[in-house]
Amino acid sequence: MTSIQINGLTKRFGNVVAVDNLSFEVAQGSITGFLGPNGAGKTTTLRMLLGLITPTAGSSTITGKPYQELVDPFRHVGAVLESTSFHPGRRARDHLRVLCIAAGLPVTRADEVLDEVGLTDVGDRRVKGFSLGMRQRLGLAAALLGEPEVLILDEPANGLDPEGVHWLRKFLRTYADQGRSVLVSSHLLAEMAQTVDDVVIIAKGRFVTQSSLADLADRTKPGVWVRTPQAEALRDALTAKGIAAELTTSETVMALETTTETVGIVAAGAGVVIFEMTSKHFDLEEYFLELTASTTDPITKGALR
Repeated sequence: MTSIQINGLTKRFGNVVAVDNLSFEVAQGSITGFLGPNGAGKTTTLRMLLGLITPTAGSSTITGKPYQELVDPFRHVGAVLESTSFHPGRRARDHLRVLCIAAGLPVTRADEVLDEVGLTDVGDRRVKGFSLGMRQRLGLAAALLGEPEVLILDEPANGLDPEGVHWLRKFLRTYADQGRSVLVSSHLLAEMAQTVDDVVIIAKGRFVTQSSLADLADRTKPGVWVRTPQAEALRDALTAKGIAAELTTSETVMALETTTETVGIVAAGAGVVIFEMTSKHFDLEEYFLELTASTTDPITKGALR
């Protein structure tokens, strides 16, 4: 069952096309990573999905309806798009209580969600004294007030320490395992690989691919990367043993669907010297860069937004 559906979504700001005929869906009970370089249109897409920006064309629905048509939207969808939407002089608990009253929810939910996100001990502190990571948790607490079916999160791990990132990963996994859905954008690709079930990748506002992580991993053949001054000799020796191998540079070889032990034995038999040898497996960051390299400007590995 689909919890979020985006069909042909397009947004133009004057002559700039921020999102271009984008379509994808988020399955119920899953965590979907929404990935793209700086300026790819991720935040604009999320804002259109939540009715904060009017699309130029196309449509989007959450649990079958446009956001504007949801009755009691707090109970259907919770969202965190930024960590600055707090009055700095208001206490965390009071901030959540105000939201409860506005949404027609019992104010007791404020204490419940503070406990869920690990902020009970600082509930009476003013938000201006919160770190970025604490603000992220408070934003998530606000999104959880209505016990929604869907969570939409923009860079939720930003500002979290390693313990906080680990906590967030477990929290989202438990949330999805309850049959709910998460759409999360992030530039932390290594973290996404440990968190999400599916990925949607966009570049320059356009759809690039959507797939489960399991399917992506299946498409990528594991192998062994080797650095040697006798690269051609090693490739030929591996090929003679029925192992697919190719030169990646004049001093490196990639042997596919084999192990370091097998490559080592073949190299020893052929009298080939090995300087380095590493097992290679599916890497979301490398796959992302490969897919978007032709559609984006040069970007720094690990610094995507």
